[in-house]
Amino acid sequence: MNSPPTAADSQAASPRPGPVAQTIQTLLRERRHDELVALAERTVAAAPTNAEAWNLLAVALRRLNNTRAAIACLRRALDLDPGNPTAMLNLGAACGETGRPADAAAWYRAVLERQPSAIVWTHLGVALHETGDPAAALAAFDAALALDPAYARCHVERAHALLRLGRFAEGWEEFEWRWRLDPADRPALPRLASPRWTGEALDGPLLVLPEQGFGDTILCARFLAALRGRVPRVILACKPELLRLFSTLEGIDALVPTNVAAPPHAAHIPMMSLPRLTMRAGDAPPPPARLHVPAVSRAALAPLIAPARGRLNVGIVWSGSVTFKANAQRATALERFLAFAEIPGLRLFSLQKGPPAADLAAPGLGPIVTDLGRHCADFADTAAAIEQLDLVIMTDSSVAHLAGSLGKPIWNLLPHAPYWLYGMGGACTPWYPSMRMFRQEGPGGWDQVFAAAASRLIKQLAKPAGDARNHEGIR
Repeated sequence: MNSPPTAADSQAASPRPGPVAQTIQTLLRERRHDELVALAERTVAAAPTNAEAWNLLAVALRRLNNTRAAIACLRRALDLDPGNPTAMLNLGAACGETGRPADAAAWYRAVLERQPSAIVWTHLGVALHETGDPAAALAAFDAALALDPAYARCHVERAHALLRLGRFAEGWEEFEWRWRLDPADRPALPRLASPRWTGEALDGPLLVLPEQGFGDTILCARFLAALRGRVPRVILACKPELLRLFSTLEGIDALVPTNVAAPPHAAHIPMMSLPRLTMRAGDAPPPPARLHVPAVSRAALAPLIAPARGRLNVGIVWSGSVTFKANAQRATALERFLAFAEIPGLRLFSLQKGPPAADLAAPGLGPIVTDLGRHCADFADTAAAIEQLDLVIMTDSSVAHLAGSLGKPIWNLLPHAPYWLYGMGGACTPWYPSMRMFRQEGPGGWDQVFAAAASRLIKQLAKPAGDARNHEGIR
């Protein structure tokens, strides 16, 4: 889920006048956060009973991701000035960042009693959504839009709540407000002279552009087939990591990498706008796109998996992209997955990529977890690995979309407020029929999620079968 601009950002944008305020603005704008902390510390030392000085230090510390220390500073500010709305607003944002959305909501309500605004109502809506109550979040978003009907950030957050509630037609419509966000907050797209396609007839090719992360691109690839017959020709721009995987996608006439100039075309559309134009109200989600798994990739990875034949071969992923702002809420530690290795008849294979894969270098892990990720140069390689495993157990990331699209049994371990795709509850999703979901009962509730998954694995392996891979009900 995307989050609105932090409360600290909202307040720091209009500091008190004077030379110090101008310096703060410069340091914030230029992301010179260490210097900002040093300035804030000097300000507190000079005025230790000034609540705004403590609030400034909290802003600086949050920019360095030291949120716990920021909360301590904000508590000090409120001790000095109990009704300070700036400190309460920033404390709400800090609580949200540390996985305490209910506390965040309480602070936002306290601010609204003193200074109601569309921004604070939107913050409250996000916090309520993250507590697992998108219906209450919608009420907060509606209150925000009653004050400022053109507040784009609120519309975008409202879209996420609608989508999670399964109100897709309304949600996709609201999601188009993302193009009215401030330039720094809009999805990054290349500058093109062509118009954005809105469903009208075209006399030339349509260029489809990737948007957001790899997972969303794989998710929305299913909508490309619906373009057949609506436009003369479809060109899909594709990140290099997905080129081989998408090389045989239904509904496209040409595939071009994103790192080259766009070919001639009549109009363009971002992939996340495809559902709005192809999915009618009441429609069930179309099936996942058929992906290409190269034979050469299968052959290269087969020897790494073959030694574990006769066991339940389980792929694991414990983190998505570390650059994704909300990754901390959906990711967990490799150590939690090691409990599965204690179950007889099971072997673990890592599909993890990126910086978290370095966790596999810990002494003694090599014989316990086979590292397939380092042998996967792109998503086609990862798909070939997944095909040869029996099950994937993971926290949510792009690999979940990949495994679900391949029809591979996947157990997706979800945070308390997951991506809209996974709805309000239950173990199944129509978006990926082979997926089973294990949900946190409360924010940070990983212990219960892993215990439930381990219990199901033990029961699965206890069923009589000559080969663990032949057990039914693994999904």
